[in-house]
Amino acid sequence: MADSMLKIAVVGHTNTGKTSLLRTLTRNSGFGDVADSPGTTRHVEGARLKLDGKPVLEWFDTPGMEDSIALLEYLERLDDPASRRDGPGRIRRFLDSPEAHRRYEQEARVLTKMLDCDAALYVIDARDPVLSKHRDELALLAACGRPLLPVLNFVNAPAHRADEWRDAMARLGLHAALEFDTIAPPLDGERQLYGKLAVLLDRHAETLRRLSDALARQRNERNQAAWQLVANLLVDVAALRLASPADDDALQTHAATLREQVRNREQACVDALLALYNFRRDDYAEDDLPLTDTRWGMDLFHPQALKDMGIKLGTGMAAGAMAGAAVDMLSAGLSLGTGMLIGATAGGLWQGAERLGGRILGKLRGYREITVDDAVLRLLALRQRQLIDALEHRGHAARDPVRLNQPADQAWRSGRLPDALKEARSRPEWSALGKGHEDDERRKRVVADLARALATPDSTS
Repeated sequence: MADSMLKIAVVGHTNTGKTSLLRTLTRNSGFGDVADSPGTTRHVEGARLKLDGKPVLEWFDTPGMEDSIALLEYLERLDDPASRRDGPGRIRRFLDSPEAHRRYEQEARVLTKMLDCDAALYVIDARDPVLSKHRDELALLAACGRPLLPVLNFVNAPAHRADEWRDAMARLGLHAALEFDTIAPPLDGERQLYGKLAVLLDRHAETLRRLSDALARQRNERNQAAWQLVANLLVDVAALRLASPADDDALQTHAATLREQVRNREQACVDALLALYNFRRDDYAEDDLPLTDTRWGMDLFHPQALKDMGIKLGTGMAAGAMAGAAVDMLSAGLSLGTGMLIGATAGGLWQGAERLGGRILGKLRGYREITVDDAVLRLLALRQRQLIDALEHRGHAARDPVRLNQPADQAWRSGRLPDALKEARSRPEWSALGKGHEDDERRKRVVADLARALATPDSTS
């Protein structure tokens, strides 16, 4: 099977993002070494992609070419006019020369792999100006007689020169090019890549099409699984309730327990999402993302976290707000902000501010149930939606902390919460955080419905 595999080299100048491209294409943030200094890759590395369990394509990461101008001059000196060698013949003659193992050893590795492959991706840092060394590199690579697809990297940078590069490559006869930012690749980037390769490699077109379709299916399945994880989180939190004696100390203790359970449950969801997209927490050594970064670092139960996300405790949440205020009054130790985000329910007790007064103390004897307010559910949903959006658009070469853009999501900020969460409120056995957890068929259907609602932009229906 190895002999029939499609082999593609990833080539280009030093420090243009060749290894980064392969990290993103293989979804493996541990592939190769990535650094800002030039010459990080000093040898050839490979990675295989499979279809139906069988390897069909092998990528090869190659060292950066550093001295193409001098090498091209050396090839001209080696040329024997009488031999009339074609491009690959000229390259093979160079590879047999002593300098291929000395001064031009790194370029020799690249050209050797080019001759061994079916095609190559020429990775360009689109922020760089087009220089004579790049033209000489392309001349050397073209001499290998293999199809070459230029890939313009870092096109999301504000000062990129993609148009200049397209013009320069067109003059060299390279009219097919791809914009593929390895840090933030386009969602259809892989499909574009394999589509262009299929044009260049007609006899492998069917394999490339099947591989592209398989990767698209995997992406769709990954996205569905992500929303399923978030739906389970929200149902667990919505259904969670803790019974507490009505005295001050007990309410304070149980409220603290509930808050900690919810925080840990969100972190478990975050970890699962990172793993699903094949990212790791230790990929972000400097920032324990996402729960310590800006809005994510703010405690779920802090009023500022709601304010930053545009969530208000309006009339639609008046009952929960009154309940929180009452808990705050009766549990000398909870902050007002925290109290506002914890609901202590006692049937129809919390109907309005006029109910708060001396007679409440008599009614608050015995046990009360503490639950999470709707505002926190909204915040949880918004934070997970932000994270999934960031992971969907993140390449595995990225080394900066994940940036969470604030989407419109107006429905999740102030619209009607999905019926699934309202039903979960009345089913405490549905919370995996409580005792007697039951993942029955009804819960599964509710989670599936909620996952579909979450996946729909700006919708809670």
